[in-house]
Amino acid sequence: MATAKKTPAKKVTTAKAAPAKKVAAKAPAKKRTPNAAFMKALTPSAELAAVVGAAPLPRTEVVSKLWVYIKKHGLQDSVNKRNINADDKLKAVFGKAQVTMFELAGLIGKHLK
Repeated sequence: MATAKKTPAKKVTTAKAAPAKKVAAKAPAKKRTPNAAFMKALTPSAELAAVVGAAPLPRTEVVSKLWVYIKKHGLQDSVNKRNINADDKLKAVFGKAQVTMFELAGLIGKHLK
């Protein structure tokens, strides 16, 4: 015959019996350090150098200079601001007439050594 399993009785705690919790002091937040791979200066290709310059730059600076160029020449799509309409210089870098801002970093990665 099968026997029924007995479940242990639950402990009943009262507010008086519970130990007091200590509030831990919050550690100060650590400052983020930049990733060394992003800060390494890379040489742009001839197509990309026509837009951002020929001097070696970190990836972050290349993206920043691209956005300065895009804003200066009004290449951001007026209807959908996430799209970038390429002019002749950017078409050589992107390989197509219109890209989204999310594709931007991937496309310029091919032009950095």
